[in-house]
Amino acid sequence: MDAKLELMFPIPAYSVKKESDLDLSEKKDIEDIIEEGIRFDAGHSFSNNSYIFNTKLKKLKEFCEHHIKIYVEEVISPREELDFYITQSWLNITKPGEYHRIHSHSNSIISGAFYIQTDVGQKLSFYDQNMKFKQTIKINPKKATIWNSDAYDFKVTNNQLLLFPAWIDHGVKVNEKQTIDAISLSFNTFVKGTIGDELQYSNLVL
Repeated sequence: MDAKLELMFPIPAYSVKKESDLDLSEKKDIEDIIEEGIRFDAGHSFSNNSYIFNTKLKKLKEFCEHHIKIYVEEVISPREELDFYITQSWLNITKPGEYHRIHSHSNSIISGAFYIQTDVGQKLSFYDQNMKFKQTIKINPKKATIWNSDAYDFKVTNNQLLLFPAWIDHGVKVNEKQTIDAISLSFNTFVKGTIGDELQYSNLVL
């Protein structure tokens, strides 16, 4: 008799690497954003400009939008015709010894991170929000597996885009191997269109 384990209700993490580096004009945009101002909070620094894609990095925005469409079709697969669009977008600068606290993104459906400059050992960590229920009975595992782990470390490199559900907890641990500033661009999304079901009294026009 064959026995197998099945995944139920998996959480998607969409990863794709941009084929080319940022061009000179895009690198100039990054420099300009940093010159506009950076503020330190909760372990690392953010750009003062939190709507970067409104005026800068047009080609990078188009790259992200293209892959948001793929994510929506493959993961959400909406019945209605909906327009998923980027709302806020900002730079993160993480110096050696710094970190990103564990957090999720409010008022967003899909969140994303594009990695502009990374170092060896750079990771984005995701956390299982059901673990507090799973550990009602605590049994220490002899080895970590996808079934008993409470976190997943996603290795990232330059020009890599990650898309994930905005509600999932994530953060960046201190990278002991890091020697340069890590720079990434994060963004949130929302949707335009009609969602829900009129007969179930959940219809909403956005």
